[in-house]
Amino acid sequence: MADVTVKMIKELRDRTQCGMVDCKKALEETAGDMEKAVLFLRKKGLARAAKKAGREASDGLVWSYIHGEGRIGVLIEMNCETDFLARTPEFQKLANEVAMQIAASSPQYVTRDQVPEEEIEKEKEIRAAALREEGKPDKIIPKILEGQINKWLAEICLMEQTYNRDRNLTIEELIKELSGKTGENIVVRRFARYELGEQS
Repeated sequence: MADVTVKMIKELRDRTQCGMVDCKKALEETAGDMEKAVLFLRKKGLARAAKKAGREASDGLVWSYIHGEGRIGVLIEMNCETDFLARTPEFQKLANEVAMQIAASSPQYVTRDQVPEEEIEKEKEIRAAALREEGKPDKIIPKILEGQINKWLAEICLMEQTYNRDRNLTIEELIKELSGKTGENIVVRRFARYELGEQS
């Protein structure tokens, strides 16, 4: 096990804004591996953020992002608990990152519970027919289908998408990082994505 030095603890604290004791513990738990320690603290932050998820997020902002010299535009409403947080550069940077994700990855919904049941059933029917066409036995189709539908939902739901700038994080985890640091519940309320020439 690597010796944890004050310099290492300070570096980790600078990178994560977590307390010295938490940073020391994270480095001890990960044998002094800085990247693993960052991940350890992220996960701990997510746990703290989860406790705050039930609190009302009624403040926030509407953020706009224009991409490709006006070819794609995104409007997003992000909510938090206080106007103070909404005005911080950290919150606005997060809103911009999420808007950029929407521009690049074209999600259709914020969370999977917003996906209409009939749309899910239609997707299942199409995929089940394709599996039968491939000659898959009926008894294994439901299991394959479950995996395919979960993957499809993760692609079309913003919160489950992999964050384009860090493939180790989902958008939900990215948001919960700031929520964990600030102690406020942060949610994406809604968004709209426009692409030049695209039919609505």
